[in-house]
Amino acid sequence: QVRLVESGGGSVESGGSLRLSCAASGFHYDTSCMGWFRQAPGKERELVAGIDKDDTTHYIDSVKGRFTLTRNNYKNIMYLQMNSLKPEDTARYYCAAVSRGGGAYEYYWNIEYILKFGYRGQGTQVTVSS
Repeated sequence: QVRLVESGGGSVESGGSLRLSCAASGFHYDTSCMGWFRQAPGKERELVAGIDKDDTTHYIDSVKGRFTLTRNNYKNIMYLQMNSLKPEDTARYYCAAVSRGGGAYEYYWNIEYILKFGYRGQGTQVTVSS
């Protein structure tokens, strides 16, 4: 059974930092994409960062240079280090994973595919005040 449990959210002032953690179990990292998406009140879900089965990472433009995604396969934990946080980063952040076959990363790592075929945790709230 796949299980994803997030932690590390909280409230910080603009410019502050947080590190989110996702403890994962029940699937094979070498055949999966993992990462984070977020959803702010009244807004659509938005991919934030992802890591492919070969450990290459991907970020949306708005977080590049500020967020860093890493994964410790031995401890089954994924981290999202978030620096220079902005009020627009305020959202509930969800850890997600999808099993991956061949083909393009983007085929698997998108909101629609994740919600339909993947797994996600309960989320952790990040609030950034100005």
